[in-house]
Amino acid sequence: MKKTILKYFAIFLFVSCKTPQMNNETASSFLPMKIGNQWTIDSQNFTEIQDTVRINGKLYYKFYSLIGGDAVSTAYLRIDENNQLMESWQDSTGKEYTRAKFNSKVGDSFFTLNDGTTNDYKVTVIEKTDKKITFSFEMIYHDNMKGESHQITYIKGQGLDDGWKSIKIDGKIVK
Repeated sequence: MKKTILKYFAIFLFVSCKTPQMNNETASSFLPMKIGNQWTIDSQNFTEIQDTVRINGKLYYKFYSLIGGDAVSTAYLRIDENNQLMESWQDSTGKEYTRAKFNSKVGDSFFTLNDGTTNDYKVTVIEKTDKKITFSFEMIYHDNMKGESHQITYIKGQGLDDGWKSIKIDGKIVK
């Protein structure tokens, strides 16, 4: 009886203490997420992961950006169980914005909000290799910007391809 109780206790400890692993290992992720990761152009233009926060019970990474030395942007991002890059906000309970679907194939499309509002982009994968994926974002519901598009590219193991001079991932300079 004692052995059985100890066995179940050991299994309980193992299961309850195991931290869920997000699909963000450095080598395999298009956006490696770990506190301390940093993407830098210069001292006035950089993005770094500063912290984690729970929004609606889900773990998000806090991406802090300094732009031009005086503008600040904060984004809360996570990669979900379907390898999708999701964004949410602490003041918008229940809302999520799909920034990328890394498992997509060339030609696949999705919507960022999937609600048909002005800020709901249609996103299409226009290029994908083992090391790079490029998405085209088109505003199809915006009256004045219909047909306008822009592209965003991610490099596996490095993150957003945005002209960075230096990239630090998991404490190592990778560029």
